[in-house]
Amino acid sequence: MSHWSPVQKTLAALSLVVITMGALGWAAVPFYDWFCRVTGYAGTTGVAASASDTVLEKTIKVRFDGSIERDMPWEFKPAQREMEIRLGETGLAFYEAYNPTDRPIAGTASYNVAPFTAGPYFIKIDCFCFTEQVLQPGERVSMPVTFYVDPEITEDRDAKFAKAITLSYTFHETALPEEYAHLDADAPAPQN
Repeated sequence: MSHWSPVQKTLAALSLVVITMGALGWAAVPFYDWFCRVTGYAGTTGVAASASDTVLEKTIKVRFDGSIERDMPWEFKPAQREMEIRLGETGLAFYEAYNPTDRPIAGTASYNVAPFTAGPYFIKIDCFCFTEQVLQPGERVSMPVTFYVDPEITEDRDAKFAKAITLSYTFHETALPEEYAHLDADAPAPQN
């Protein structure tokens, strides 16, 4: 049996701590994403393949908000500020994005719902946020989101009191997909 010196024991313990912290750090993002999707924590929405089977007469106001990350050069905003829909009714809203630059830019949208308690009941059927978006120089697009507010919100002891739900998106610039990389290489470098 070998005997480790106190320095070797300390280094081994520190190495174990570093490896453990690295593994926990690596797993934190996917775990947090999974946790938010399952619980609706932090305003994470639900996703469905089709419309609700039930539509109630009770209505709720849905507000729309759009922003961009600090260095994202796009212009991005909701086409409408709010709409009123019945619980379970399928809604269709649009967001507008514009690339005023002389180069193609890829972006992805992060989103949340406020109040957070309404997150699990705000169900997206289809959304531009499900995929990366690429806008060519000077391109302006209208991007849809199809959704409904699950009638089960009326059974939730906290969420049932929500009179309005705000759906917020923030666009972030991402690396261009390979099929667009040659276009970006031809564009002049951005001036700072």
